[in-house]
Amino acid sequence: MQALTEFAPLAAFVVAYYLRGLYAATAVLMGAMLMLLAADWLRLRRIPPMHALSTVLVLIFGGATLALHDRAFIQWKPTVFFWLVSLAFIGSFWIGARTLAERLLGATLAEAFGERLRVSAALWRRLNLLWAAFYALLGALNIVVLRYLSERAWVALKLVDFVLMVLFLLVQVLWLAARAAPPGEQAVESGDGRTR
Repeated sequence: MQALTEFAPLAAFVVAYYLRGLYAATAVLMGAMLMLLAADWLRLRRIPPMHALSTVLVLIFGGATLALHDRAFIQWKPTVFFWLVSLAFIGSFWIGARTLAERLLGATLAEAFGERLRVSAALWRRLNLLWAAFYALLGALNIVVLRYLSERAWVALKLVDFVLMVLFLLVQVLWLAARAAPPGEQAVESGDGRTR
């Protein structure tokens, strides 16, 4: 359900783009992001930081795109967002008791697997570094597509970005789930961070 909610603004943007062009799609995206925040608040009574950051960037870059009638602003928004998220993952090595990867995935995995899944701090740090690199690469990919491909290819990349993020998350969850001990058996963590 949450993935569909997060996908809705992107889907609205793509549909609006193919119906009315980039400027109309930008306005639709701005409205859709505000609706996403409202849905977050109604459902969770809080606004996830990633949604808040993305919405602020969409409003700033989208507003500049519409006010100045310059497509470059909204086209640079994904790179800025991805690189800020990458920096947040990197910063979490030094800020807080847990890495950002552990904060984002830890609670979900604990609910699903409970005590059967134990992940070492070293493994969380490696996963956190993978997330930082992943978002940095997505930001770079946006620049490459902007530089060398068409506007339609850039819009299509937004869908590819979403699919890549879902796949990246799914692979990590499945990999961590494979480390869970069978029901009734206690998970044991070896010295190298492996669970047996």
